[in-house]
Amino acid sequence: MVKLGQSSFRRILLSRILLLSVPVLLVGEYVTYRKARSTLLETARQNLTESAVRKADTIEQWAKSLKSNLIGASESSMLQSVDPKDYQKFIAQLGQRLPAQVDCLQLTNLKTNQVIASTCGQQPIQSLPAKFWPPVQQQQTLLDEKSVYISLSLPPQRQGTANDRKAALGAEDFPDAGKEGSDSQASLVLSAPVYIRRGNTLQLSYALSLQSALPVQTSAPKGSLAGYTVAIDQDGTILAHPNVNRVGRNIDAEADAARLKSIVRRAIAGGTAFLHLFSFERNGVELLAGYAAIPSPSTTQENSKWIILAVSRLDYALSGLEEIQQVLFNLIVGLVAASIIATLYLSRDLARPVEKLRDYAMKVDTEASQTVPQDFQIREFNQLSEALNSMVQRLRAWAKELEVATKEAQVANQLKNEFLGNISHELRTPLNGIIGFIQIVRDGYCDDRDEEMEFLQRAHDSSMQLLNIINDILDIAKIESGTFSMMLEVVDITQVLEDAIDLQATQIEEKGLKLSLPEPHDPIIVHADPEKLKQVFLNILSNAVKFTESGSISISVRLESRTNSASFNGSGESTTGPSGQSDWVVVTIKDTGIGIDPEHQQKLFQPFVMADGSTTRRFGGNGLGLAISRRIMESMIGSITLHSAGVNQGTTVMISLPVNQQSSFYFHSPDLVTEKGNSKS
Repeated sequence: MVKLGQSSFRRILLSRILLLSVPVLLVGEYVTYRKARSTLLETARQNLTESAVRKADTIEQWAKSLKSNLIGASESSMLQSVDPKDYQKFIAQLGQRLPAQVDCLQLTNLKTNQVIASTCGQQPIQSLPAKFWPPVQQQQTLLDEKSVYISLSLPPQRQGTANDRKAALGAEDFPDAGKEGSDSQASLVLSAPVYIRRGNTLQLSYALSLQSALPVQTSAPKGSLAGYTVAIDQDGTILAHPNVNRVGRNIDAEADAARLKSIVRRAIAGGTAFLHLFSFERNGVELLAGYAAIPSPSTTQENSKWIILAVSRLDYALSGLEEIQQVLFNLIVGLVAASIIATLYLSRDLARPVEKLRDYAMKVDTEASQTVPQDFQIREFNQLSEALNSMVQRLRAWAKELEVATKEAQVANQLKNEFLGNISHELRTPLNGIIGFIQIVRDGYCDDRDEEMEFLQRAHDSSMQLLNIINDILDIAKIESGTFSMMLEVVDITQVLEDAIDLQATQIEEKGLKLSLPEPHDPIIVHADPEKLKQVFLNILSNAVKFTESGSISISVRLESRTNSASFNGSGESTTGPSGQSDWVVVTIKDTGIGIDPEHQQKLFQPFVMADGSTTRRFGGNGLGLAISRRIMESMIGSITLHSAGVNQGTTVMISLPVNQQSSFYFHSPDLVTEKGNSKS
């Protein structure tokens, strides 16, 4: 009957497989996802670091290019040969030939500090220093970079809602910020002297100035690994940033000031690496920044540095992870579905044989016999089927044996009850005789001394009969408990047989039975306990006399050779000859009595068992003689067998012992325990 809390084998198998496979798949997918993320992150870090180095090189080359172009333009012979009224045209043409990064080009009269030609209006782009260049040159001398005056121009702080909105956003949210003009980022303003020949000397007359904003990338689209550019001066001033309101501010005012300062320190020390920023843009947006340092283009100091950053949002840098995540999600869904389908098939293939074997086992006790299921695809189930079939066959055989044993137990129980009734009768009969005869003598009812002696003799005979019964019971009790003892010695078996016959001669004569004795024979020496051997002979002769109403009892003695592997002669030495032959003496006692049914013959050697109760009631007896006799013969390495053709066809009993010609000594067998000179069986 199915109990609460139980489940089917198929359901348990399915749930257990899924319980094991699904977590393994999830863990595998998670490990794969983490590995892909770490790989992409490492790639982004490396790319941003390389991008920062490239951006730094670009800015450094940009500054050098501005200086060389400016020096070349200031030394142009055309500038000295052009009429002053054509300077504006010349400057306009020169501005077209210069690189596109130049936002403004001006020519300033140093004597009057007036802008005489400009591409961006008349407002000076920088305040020129006094006495920075020598006023006169004695001869034409080529200018070098030290002759260029450089200043840094920061854009004015923006006001208004539009810029405020941009200040609240990240650079990736306004990719067109760099299109606002030269004043959106920090600019370099470079000025070079222009010498005009006056007679034999070159006199300082003009200053050629240009302004160019830092060439920075102000956008970092999703998926880009280059990042947008941020430039920071050594003192912490932000020189370039997609958010123009950040330009000109010091990093001390930033929420991520500590990390920005760490970047500045590491870059100045010569490092090129990366660092994560958490509050440089919007709160909660993690940034990844690669950094590198270049010499400051705005000063001639040797140790002054600019720090160039390539910055990108972490989720933008890992944008490829979304596709990987989608692929992994689709993969895990497919694997889980495939796992479920495979598990269903697997559970079916495993559960179906078990269910068939279960059905067979549940119906095996019905009347309609069924064949055990076989030919499964799994070898172990076929083996289990064969084992189950074999077990069922054994159980059926055991059931039959149990049925037979039950019947035998019922018979044995019946015989036990009969034995108890018979043994009580056997005990009471001589006991009553003893009591009656003694009471007659005690009360003086005897006429003379001879009559008293006769009653006393009868009482003595009854007591001896009672003693024999009690001795049999004690012997079988000792045999069952393993304390039955005997003393073995060298004896003449014919002499022991004659003594037993003499004790039964009177009863044989009283019943008028014909006794056939063996012919005179030379002594046959065996190793046995003479008293116990005599007891065996007496038991057999007593049964022959008791169960033979008329006819004869014949006794014979013969020697025979037996082939066996090892026969013991009682001394522990084998009498087996070279050919494996040994001599045995066989005493045969045959009667013409009531006989025994062949079905009951083996039972007779069991304690308390007789052929049937009617025999016991008719002839008396306790059913212990044959059981005691067999155990005695087995203890003396002999045997006793009984044969009868059937009821009223007589009985033949054969008693066998190995012949021994050696002198007397105690026999020890594995079944006997020596104790004070006696061998205990």
